[in-house]
Amino acid sequence: MTSDIIKEASEHMDKTHKALLHEFAGVRTGRASAAIFDKVTVEAYGSVMPLNQVAGIKSPEPQLIVIEPWDKSVIHAIEKAIQASDLGLNPSNDGVVIRVPFPPLNEERRKELVKLCRGYAEEARVGIRNIRRDANHRLEKLEKDGQVSEDDLRRAEAEVQKATDAHIKEIDEALKRKEAEIMEV
Repeated sequence: MTSDIIKEASEHMDKTHKALLHEFAGVRTGRASAAIFDKVTVEAYGSVMPLNQVAGIKSPEPQLIVIEPWDKSVIHAIEKAIQASDLGLNPSNDGVVIRVPFPPLNEERRKELVKLCRGYAEEARVGIRNIRRDANHRLEKLEKDGQVSEDDLRRAEAEVQKATDAHIKEIDEALKRKEAEIMEV
């Protein structure tokens, strides 16, 4: 019983960590990355769709993304969606593909992006701690109901704490790597 709660909490913590890494992938660094366009939506065919569902996204060079719409009629909608996003990029199209150059980041923008990443990391840490709190609450309920002994409760809480510490350490390491990537000139 306690092992199920510990396992479930650890799985939730893993998902929180993966979500953080996904958020980090969407933060622009000096290099071009297709993941930056994950949140860009395009108005096409009478509905709003993610960019990656209406076009292929490639990165042939470190400072360039090439977006190739599968249907040429949505090329202007894609261009407009990129300009409307808060990415600060200027796409240009030649009627067939859209080229999105990635200008080098200035120092001020780098610091803003680091601050954004720190916010994402803090949200993830809070999420991990909430998972720990919920798991401990469920363990205490088992003890109250007489299903586990007090010693088993303490051992299980220690396991949950160990998982929490490990996941928070992973988050801190991921943040450190992302900050180094952003500040790299």
